[in-house]
Amino acid sequence: MTFLFTDIEGSTRRWESDADAMRIALAAHDEVLCKAIDAHEGWLFKHTGDGVCAAFVSPKSAVDAAVAAQRALDLPVRMGIATGEAELREGDYFGAVLNRAARVMAAGHGGQILVADSTAALLSGVDLLDLGPRRLRDVPMPVGVFQVRAAGLGAEFPPLRALDTTPGNLPRAVTSFIGRESEVAQVEAAVRSHQLVTLTGVGGVGKTRLALEVAARLSDEFPDGVWFFELAAVTDPTAVPDAVAAVLGITQQPGMSVAESVATALDGRVRLLVFDNCEHVLNVAADLIEAMVAQSATVRILSTSREGLGVADEQLWPVPSLGVRAGIDSAAVNLFVERARSVAPRFSMATTDEAKAVIEICRRLDGIPLAIELAASRMASMTASEVRDRLDQRFRLLVGSRRGLERHHTLRHAVAWSYDLLDGTEKTVLERCSVFAGGFDLHSTCAVVGSDDLDEYAILDLLDALVRKSLLVAARSSGRTRYLMLETIRQFAEDQLVAGGGADQARAAHARYFAGREADIMALWDSPRQRQAYDWFIIELANLRAAFRWAADHGDLDTAATIATYAGHIGFCVDNYEPIAWAEELIEPARAVDHPRLAFLYVMASLCCVPGRIEAAIRYTEAAQLVIGSGRSEKVPFGVVGVLGLVYVIIGQPERLVEWCRAQLAHGRDTHILTRASLVGALLIAGCGEEAQAAANGLIDAAVSTHNPFLLSHALYAHGGAFSDTDPAAARDALRRGLVIAEDSGNRAAKTHLAGSLSRLEAKRGDPLDALDYFTVAIRNRHDAGNTTGIRVPLAVLAAFFDRLGRYEPAATIAGFAVSPLTATALPEFNTAIAHLRKMLGDQAYESLARKGETMTTAEIATYAFDQIDHARTELNGVSK
Repeated sequence: MTFLFTDIEGSTRRWESDADAMRIALAAHDEVLCKAIDAHEGWLFKHTGDGVCAAFVSPKSAVDAAVAAQRALDLPVRMGIATGEAELREGDYFGAVLNRAARVMAAGHGGQILVADSTAALLSGVDLLDLGPRRLRDVPMPVGVFQVRAAGLGAEFPPLRALDTTPGNLPRAVTSFIGRESEVAQVEAAVRSHQLVTLTGVGGVGKTRLALEVAARLSDEFPDGVWFFELAAVTDPTAVPDAVAAVLGITQQPGMSVAESVATALDGRVRLLVFDNCEHVLNVAADLIEAMVAQSATVRILSTSREGLGVADEQLWPVPSLGVRAGIDSAAVNLFVERARSVAPRFSMATTDEAKAVIEICRRLDGIPLAIELAASRMASMTASEVRDRLDQRFRLLVGSRRGLERHHTLRHAVAWSYDLLDGTEKTVLERCSVFAGGFDLHSTCAVVGSDDLDEYAILDLLDALVRKSLLVAARSSGRTRYLMLETIRQFAEDQLVAGGGADQARAAHARYFAGREADIMALWDSPRQRQAYDWFIIELANLRAAFRWAADHGDLDTAATIATYAGHIGFCVDNYEPIAWAEELIEPARAVDHPRLAFLYVMASLCCVPGRIEAAIRYTEAAQLVIGSGRSEKVPFGVVGVLGLVYVIIGQPERLVEWCRAQLAHGRDTHILTRASLVGALLIAGCGEEAQAAANGLIDAAVSTHNPFLLSHALYAHGGAFSDTDPAAARDALRRGLVIAEDSGNRAAKTHLAGSLSRLEAKRGDPLDALDYFTVAIRNRHDAGNTTGIRVPLAVLAAFFDRLGRYEPAATIAGFAVSPLTATALPEFNTAIAHLRKMLGDQAYESLARKGETMTTAEIATYAFDQIDHARTELNGVSK
């Protein structure tokens, strides 16, 4: 394919001087280019602000289109053409040839058409002026550049904007520049507005590459040249001024130091100086740069360092990792693919598994370009999946060519370069912080790192130093600072911690800290500030997991049991069932020593019925009842015992839950709101409506007095269920009030239950469109949470609703999946709907559709249900209009 790139010369100046006129001119410009491209069988596939990108099958057609456009254009437009292979993906092209076409275009001037040698070799009958091989920005090898000459076109132009026409020593790029267009533009703007800009960031993040790209693009603005100083090889800090003087050809003047001589010689020069890797010679480099800035107002300095220079008026610019969130279209993945193809030309992400593997590699490598490039180099002899599966040993896996820079020879060297510049105390703090997973704050750092020699303020200073040295990232949210460590840095620091023998001590302190948060977090949960407890759990889940894992693996049963129980309760409220498995894991060791938390562990473990482990849940429930009844275990706190027996409802035996709740209330073991709410629900499912209403009376007032949003939302849920048949208006008000409270407090589990009840109420006695909205919430939340048991309830109600709407086929399909002891017992309308569907469809047709639903996965039935809800909503909206 042949590609034509265009750009309006001086467009920024034109927009600023007369935006209205430029807007009119741009519209005419676009029209001319579109007509010329269409007339020559080209395809305009992208607008770039003030230019276009077009593809042609024929090189001659691309040149003819460019000539036709130039003849008709009023604005000065530069054009570049190159030919090569490219990959078409989702309407856009990708490949090195596009970069080459863009760079050829950028070398030209308004009214000029330039073609690369790759295109020139394929042309005949076109008058070309050979401008010679030129070094173009971000193109590894020189490119032969030719100017198209034709009647009606300009013939004389200034010298090309190529790297070899600008004074200086800027290194030639040996690889293509991927992504970071926004960052380049921002740094360019910073250099234009500040004399000193310092790019900071962790080793391997791409500071040098970004600085070189920015310097190359700005080269036209510095007539006295762009000069590059690589300081990594300068081992003696006092030699920095001599190294700089040698590059610039400056000799020491009488009565002046070398630094003073350099600063004086630069006075009045319009130069851009790039100082690379200043961190290990920080003070001397800072002094020299400060002298330069003070002496000459026309010099601009762009430096790279893992921490700022500390010079007055310095503009710090932290370089981020490459983005990964866009998945296959992200800059990180594009970099991986480009570098992989340099060692394995046939590399592709043709299979979903390989694409997922590449995305995961980039994500787990934190989007660090050096790490990604080293991983991509393994594609010469490995698959992406094989690399992904070995990333836990990334420091052994990611080793580059010995011809590369020593500090970038391996990923370990890149990180060690920063680590070795730390003092002893900074190293200790970094190492101990490696035990955290997913981040940490000052409070938790003090607990894990603190000692007699390191109080809160000393640790705060050390954290600040590690942030400034790009080894930690400070994230600020809601008035609090949370510190994050890239996984690559964390693994390196953890290796140092283990090698130094301090790992067990730090991990034990970490585990004890998170066990010790129980009182504070549960106090938040049992208050109007409940949402803070849920937010804390979500943020700290990775730390809770790591703390539990260490405690459980090292026989610290008290710590592990504390984490598993309180995290299990909080997690259940936000539809996260992972800590339930932790509680299950501890049952046997806790039972063997008759642990005080045994009953609490059994209660949490019994909730495994929600993700579908019914038999185990029955065993845990019965065991919990025996332990609680014996009185030999600590009382289960926070009324959590009220959730015990949920499995009895799921297996269609609600009377057993009724019996259990009544026994607890009768013996005064638990008069908690949650037990009373569970009793109401069990009575309803058992068909004891009047008793359920009696049990619900006064429940809301009692819950209000607790000031606990979780308890109040459950009381409102129970009340709404009890009165939905006899007083639907009051029930609706209670359920909607509960839904608002659940949403405001962050209680996702309660929100799911309340939305389910509202969907049932609106489907039977209210607005069908509202019912569909509630169905969507109830089904999506259960699906997202992995609640394979509970999802059948809203699906069963939806099937009955579709039956009433006359949507028999989707009703039968959904009913096939929704059949269970719970839905058969709890939802009389579901049984009625199945009988009606058999009558309307016939037994054979019903069975066929039901089998289709029965064989679907949870994800498939959820998707199917959402599609059918959308169809029903469209039909109902049509009727209402």
